[in-house]
Amino acid sequence: MQEKVYNYLMTIPKGKVVTYKQIAEYLGNARLARVVGNILHNNPNELKYPCYKVVNSKGKLASNYAFGGIQKQKEKLESENIEVINNRVDLKKYKYIE
Repeated sequence: MQEKVYNYLMTIPKGKVVTYKQIAEYLGNARLARVVGNILHNNPNELKYPCYKVVNSKGKLASNYAFGGIQKQKEKLESENIEVINNRVDLKKYKYIE
């Protein structure tokens, strides 16, 4: 399951985000959103697997982002021209739809 999650991260285009639930649905079970979060928290390679592109279902950033905290996640998203306001992104504008 970890490999599927990490591989999915590599399909997210620049300037887009996905939700934990979205990844869980890709895995076949929307109830796995927390499992996805745990997998992402143990990401072995932040450069290869861009977990900073994952937000919650309301667009909120991860308060415990594993690679430097919420501010670092915000900076990475903004580097892809994703606007972050009050630690949230507008999913209507930035959510990746396959």
